[in-house]
Amino acid sequence: MPPALDIRDELGHAVRQIVLASSENEYFNHLIPAIKDASAGGKGLQLSQLLAQYSVAREDEIERICNSTHRDFVVSIKQLLKIREGTATLTSDVLQLNQSIQSSTEHLAEQKKVLVDSRGVRQNIDEAKQALHDCLEVLRLANQVHDLLERKSHYSALRILDELQKLHLKGVIRYKLSDVIQKSVPATQKMISDAVMSDLNTWLYRIRETSQFLGEVAFYHTEQRRSRQKDRAEATTYLNNFKLNSAIELVSDENEEFDILDNEDVQVDFTPLFECLHIHDALGQREKFRSEYAATRRQQKDLLMPNSLTLVDPDGAGLSELLEGIAGFAIVEKVTMKKTPDLRPVLE
Repeated sequence: MPPALDIRDELGHAVRQIVLASSENEYFNHLIPAIKDASAGGKGLQLSQLLAQYSVAREDEIERICNSTHRDFVVSIKQLLKIREGTATLTSDVLQLNQSIQSSTEHLAEQKKVLVDSRGVRQNIDEAKQALHDCLEVLRLANQVHDLLERKSHYSALRILDELQKLHLKGVIRYKLSDVIQKSVPATQKMISDAVMSDLNTWLYRIRETSQFLGEVAFYHTEQRRSRQKDRAEATTYLNNFKLNSAIELVSDENEEFDILDNEDVQVDFTPLFECLHIHDALGQREKFRSEYAATRRQQKDLLMPNSLTLVDPDGAGLSELLEGIAGFAIVEKVTMKKTPDLRPVLE
C-alpha cells in the first residue's frame, strides 16, 4: 500500500487527487494546477518527492502482488498445458473415432446396398418364377385343348379354351406368348366347330342310311301292336270300340314296352346333335347352325323322293321302301323336335 498522505496538507491532497484521477483529462486537470501552485509556493521539490515516493510505493506493491501470485500463476500455466495436452489427445481420439465411424458407415452403406440389390434380385427371381409358372400353365391348357380335340371331347375342349382366354391369359398379358395364343383362339374355336360339324354330318349320314330300316322296324312293331289289339278285341268285344294308339289301347299294351330308337335292332344316339348345338350356342353361332342343319335335313328329305316310282311292281317293294324311308325320317324329326323344340320351325 502507498504511504498515507496528510490530507490536511494541501500538497498531499493535490497528489492524492492526481493519483486517484479516474481519467486522463481529470489527471491533467489536477496535475497542472498542482505543479503551478507548487512552483509558485516554492514547493516544487516537495511535490516531486511526493510523486516519486508514491511511484516507488506503487512499484513495491506491484512486485509484492506479483511475488504472491507467481506460484499460483505457474501452477495454473502447468495445469493449462496439461489440459491443452489432454485436449490434443482427446481431439486425436475424436478424430480417430470419427474416421472409424465413417469407415463403419461406409461399410454399412455397402452392406445395405448389397442387401437392397439382393432383395431386388430375389424379387426379380420370384417374379420370373411366377411368370414361368403362369406361362407353363397356359401352355399346358393349350395342349390340353388339342388333346381333348383328338379324343373328340369337343365341349370339354371349348370349356378349357374359354377358361384359358378369360382367366389365364390375363396373367401373362405382358408376354408375347399371350398374344400368340390369343390370336390362335379364333382358329381353335373354328377347329372345334368344324370337328363337331364333321361328327354331326357323319351322324346325319348314318341317320339317312338308317331311316328306311328304322321305318321298317316301326311298321313291323306297329303291325305287332295291331295284332295284339285284334287278339284282345276278339277276347273282349268291348275293345272293338277303340282304335290303335287310343288311350285304352296304349294302356292295354303297356306291358309290351318298345323304344323305336333304342332296341336290339336299331340304336339312334342324339349325342352328336346335342353336342353340336350346345357348342354353337357357346360360340354364339346358334342361328348359323340352325340354318345349316335345316338345309342338310331338307336335302335329305328331298333325297327320299325318287325321280320315278313304279306302282305296278308285283311285290310293291319300291313303294314300301319309300314309305319306310319317310316314316324313319319323320320319327327322327319328331324326336328331334321334342328334345330340341327351337332347333327347327314346326312347319318344316
